[in-house]
Amino acid sequence: MSESHARVRDAAAARGLDIEIRERPAAKSLQEAASLLGIPPSGILKTLVVKRSDDTYLFALIPGGRSISWPKLRAVVGVNKLRLPEPELALAATGYERGTITPIGSSTAWPVFADETIVGERVAMGAGAHGYSLFVDADDLIRAYDATVADISVPE
Repeated sequence: MSESHARVRDAAAARGLDIEIRERPAAKSLQEAASLLGIPPSGILKTLVVKRSDDTYLFALIPGGRSISWPKLRAVVGVNKLRLPEPELALAATGYERGTITPIGSSTAWPVFADETIVGERVAMGAGAHGYSLFVDADDLIRAYDATVADISVPE
């Protein structure tokens, strides 16, 4: 087990979160990834690290096939400026590389904002290391991280 998987598992256990980490081959598209995992594309959750103008961050959980609605997210967060940080800033903010990011075990516990469309779903997301997916019930994840649930996405 990698160091990042140990961090993810320990953090999940500390919050009473039931997770499953599965190895998976690399995929070239959302559809291919969903097919490999045996789930619909909307079941793959993108964990996006978003930078605020005061150099703090937040996590935005967005289902596959949708993207962040910047105006909606800014309104929910209550700020007028948000952006995606450079890869090295995302790594410094979370301890995870892009493509592996999850709020679970992040080196800093940034606030979590979850798109309302994930409520009631079992989702796959980054597991802290390339080549793996983490499965979790979205409602349990939302509860464990006291996430703000809101309409923060639009169809791609």
